[in-house]
Amino acid sequence: MDESRDWLARSRRAVWHPCTQMKRHERLPLVPIARGDGAWLVDFDGRRYLDAVSSWWVNLFGHGHPAIKAAIKDQLDTLEHVMLAGFTHAPVVELSERLAELSGLGHAFYGSDGASATEIALKMSFHYWKNLGQPSKCRFVSLENSYHGETVGALAVTDVPLFSATYAELTRAGLRVPTPDARLALPGETDFDVAVRAATALENVLAKRHGEVAALIVEPLVQGAAGMAMYHPEYLRRARAACDRYGVHLIADEIAVGFGRTGTLFACEQAGVRPDFLCLSKGITGGFLPLSCVLTTDSVYDAFYDEDVTRGFLHSHSYTGNPLACRAALAVLDLFERDDVLAVNRAKAERFGRLMAPLAAHDATRHFRHTGMIWAFDVDSPRADFAPAFFAAMLDKGCLTRPIGKSVYFMPPYVVGDDEIAHLVEATLATLATLAPGAADDSPETALP
Repeated sequence: MDESRDWLARSRRAVWHPCTQMKRHERLPLVPIARGDGAWLVDFDGRRYLDAVSSWWVNLFGHGHPAIKAAIKDQLDTLEHVMLAGFTHAPVVELSERLAELSGLGHAFYGSDGASATEIALKMSFHYWKNLGQPSKCRFVSLENSYHGETVGALAVTDVPLFSATYAELTRAGLRVPTPDARLALPGETDFDVAVRAATALENVLAKRHGEVAALIVEPLVQGAAGMAMYHPEYLRRARAACDRYGVHLIADEIAVGFGRTGTLFACEQAGVRPDFLCLSKGITGGFLPLSCVLTTDSVYDAFYDEDVTRGFLHSHSYTGNPLACRAALAVLDLFERDDVLAVNRAKAERFGRLMAPLAAHDATRHFRHTGMIWAFDVDSPRADFAPAFFAAMLDKGCLTRPIGKSVYFMPPYVVGDDEIAHLVEATLATLATLAPGAADDSPETALP
């Protein structure tokens, strides 16, 4: 206990933690983690926490997976890093080739995190149209409740006021269109109907304003920060058709939903569409190292290929295409192939769905939903502090969850088993018995993004 308290105190003195009002840690202490073990995190006192959110959606195959560790260790013996401007190396070439084969997109540009990928895609789209003599196409369309990162450009296409409102003066407002979130179904409507209704609204906007629109950016199938809002693939099919009709790029932000989270390697596959830009990060290295990637078409690449330096894409990151990160990503792709991960996950998801049936039937839950290896439900609780209270109560039961407002979700590593899901469900049911429909709490509403 003394060691945990020491790390906690030192962290509060020296570290500014992300997405956090630091003062709240006067009431809810940080959790010092000593090591990871598969689907579990272990603190300095030996307490174990089931990582039900994959450490912010990055961990695919469990903490400390031996194959990914081995790949990184092997790469350390040859090349840890070289700048990618004017140089290249085997891991980045091999990774780019494999991603191109998997996605049907011909060129890969690398960054360090998801927001960087969003920035790259937005800049590329605008610059593409400028190189083609259409600089007026400089605005972006995004969905209501969308989240695409927290750098300044990404905030312009993010519609979560908690993140974006403070910095509104720094951003250029984009155009918002209705979300196809299936929870918005009117009486008698299906998720397909909601998707069609939202796609019709999108088409109306593009019909009127395509001359100023560079791209539409979407989170395919699942809008993460919107509370895991899920929608029918028909929206993507119609969005792709509308973008083609009006000469607008389609940017697929698969930073959170790529690499099997929705049941297919890339979520766009379920709609049978190929975007003009595919943004990847989070699970790309299995949660081991920072890396992001934007894949795009040959036609976009060709628009920058010129003797004129200013027509080139001059965006850069010091660690672009880092060899260690690329080797980790190659090991991730190897695991998908070797272990037939997508098929295994389909069987797991079916079993886990049965184990979660008591949550779907619970009196306090609403809109229980599931896509691939993501489950979510909304909670009818009077507590304004539901998110932090749920988070703390689940930690006490050995589970790491992080509700978004009053939406609870599970996005566990793929190595999670039936017993672990049963433990998660049991802990959740016990927590709901306490917090919903518990006594009202008058404290200010707090979200845990």
